[in-house]
Amino acid sequence: MVRIPFMREVAWCLVFAMFIIGIAPKVEAGFAPSEAIALAQVDRAADMDRIQKVLETKMIKDRLEKLGFTQDEINSRLAQLSDQQMHQLALQLDDLKVGKDDGLGIIIALLVIAILVVILLQLTGHRVVVTK
Repeated sequence: MVRIPFMREVAWCLVFAMFIIGIAPKVEAGFAPSEAIALAQVDRAADMDRIQKVLETKMIKDRLEKLGFTQDEINSRLAQLSDQQMHQLALQLDDLKVGKDDGLGIIIALLVIAILVVILLQLTGHRVVVTK
């Protein structure tokens, strides 16, 4: 058996790196709009149209019905919002990700793990033989 120098240290470094990558939270960054600009661009009718389009989707409509809200209650609550609150709600609707995970992150993670396994097998000199 051939002994590769520093194999144990490399293995522990990989274990530590995978642990750190696994516990690191996903963070999305972006520009924060200025309050002065946001106040100047408030258009209640456009914001109301955007909110109504989201509320008319089948998934959200079904969920609100299960929670016991009628369309009249929803409209009365929206009417109580100020222009700034309505604008904030409309801006936050764009950031929602309702069931839109494309799985690209999962595929990349699986590929990275597979590559690490192949590299580790090559470094240790092991061979994988598939037989029937």
